Amino acid sequence: KRPPHTASPACCSSRYGLAFLSCYGFFVAYALRVNLSVAMVDMLKNSSSANASSSVCPHHSIPVPKHNHTASVYDWDSETQGWILGSFFYGYILTQIPGGYFARKYGAKWLFGIGILCTVIFTLLTPVAADLGAGYLIAVRVLEGIGEGVSYPAMHAMWASWAPPLERSRLLTISYTGAQLGTVVALPLSGQICFYLDWTYVFYIFGAVGLLWFFLWSCFVSNSPSSHKRITEAEKTYIMASLKNELSPTTDYIPWTSILKSSPLWAIVVAHFSYNWTFYTLLTLLPTYMNDILGFSIQQNGMLSALPYLGCWLLALLGGQLADLLRERYLVPTVNVRKAFTIVGMVGPAVFLVAAGYTGCNYVLAVAFLSISSSLGGISASGFNINHLDIAPSYAGILLGITNSFATIPGMVGPVIARSLTKSNTIPEWQIVFYISAAINIFGAVFFTIFGKGTVQPWAVQ
Repeated sequence: KRPPHTASPACCSSRYGLAFLSCYGFFVAYALRVNLSVAMVDMLKNSSSANASSSVCPHHSIPVPKHNHTASVYDWDSETQGWILGSFFYGYILTQIPGGYFARKYGAKWLFGIGILCTVIFTLLTPVAADLGAGYLIAVRVLEGIGEGVSYPAMHAMWASWAPPLERSRLLTISYTGAQLGTVVALPLSGQICFYLDWTYVFYIFGAVGLLWFFLWSCFVSNSPSSHKRITEAEKTYIMASLKNELSPTTDYIPWTSILKSSPLWAIVVAHFSYNWTFYTLLTLLPTYMNDILGFSIQQNGMLSALPYLGCWLLALLGGQLADLLRERYLVPTVNVRKAFTIVGMVGPAVFLVAAGYTGCNYVLAVAFLSISSSLGGISASGFNINHLDIAPSYAGILLGITNSFATIPGMVGPVIARSLTKSNTIPEWQIVFYISAAINIFGAVFFTIFGKGTVQPWAVQ
């Protein structure tokens, strides 16, 4: 065991400042990612007839007076809608590995900042693009994806030089749960904005919030503790000392062959892919399920669709605290903590997802099970999700780029497959979708448990 360096207090420290500002950054990124799914309901010509469509269970919706909307509406068929909603991921997958590479070469601060700034700018252009035609809108969404694709790898690279090993779970869960928070706030709020103003304001308001973030980020953040203007000497020494034996001295050389042959990395890839399959299938189809099967109309029940992400956010934050407590105070080996959190965070959701398929029309139970399923998923944020930093801190950005490239595929194919399995929208069809997700999840957890590691790999420090 290495001697614990005298910890620098967390309160008002630069590393926690970075955690909260990057949390706000991910908040913006995800708010801009999901707002289209909600605005889409108001962008289509025949949204009133779709609302009155029959669902399997009786409807619970209170009829809502329509405001006089001045924004234009469009006549897109369901296939076009699918392409518009999915196009984001096609851009997103392109910049994962380049994101990790450039963050290492040129510094993560401006890469993360400009990546999200691009997303903000294209979001502000969304209403213009929609007026020009569906093709333009798809192009804008692909460009947003390209800008946002660098965010995770860049942030991982940044934490490699900022997060003391024993504070990793805490700092990283604060940072990355901005994503869930963005989803929780953007889903209900977009619905309200569409209702009281019109759908164009969804993009303008969230765009403005993003511009404010970019201003704060450029003023208060720097690439490493050594180049930070306001950091205290004590904190700088503490962070640098704790990372002394973990970082590789050179930045030019990247051991690609060792990286691609590393079994702990493939363990993360499989876990990440499996987790995202369930996550993205639910993210894109939960509104559909609640509308077509349970008979909720999603605009009036924005809070219901946000519940799963609220739970996910809370459990991810608490899980991060618990994970580091176990590693620091009770000296539990990192690998055991990562595996235990991965198992709970992947098998738990699988069980409740399958259970949700058997609740029939008991919508309280259905919503409860779907929410518990998604919430338990948050625990894996301290599992495989930050394991890149345990096995190779120097190349964490690149490793995350690799695993996230694979993990974006479910976003592109999961919903499509689920949609093709639920053609006639019956409960047994949805049970199949839930079974597939659950099986993939359990496979990922088992694979990670067998092949995962928790210590720095030899090729990462040479």
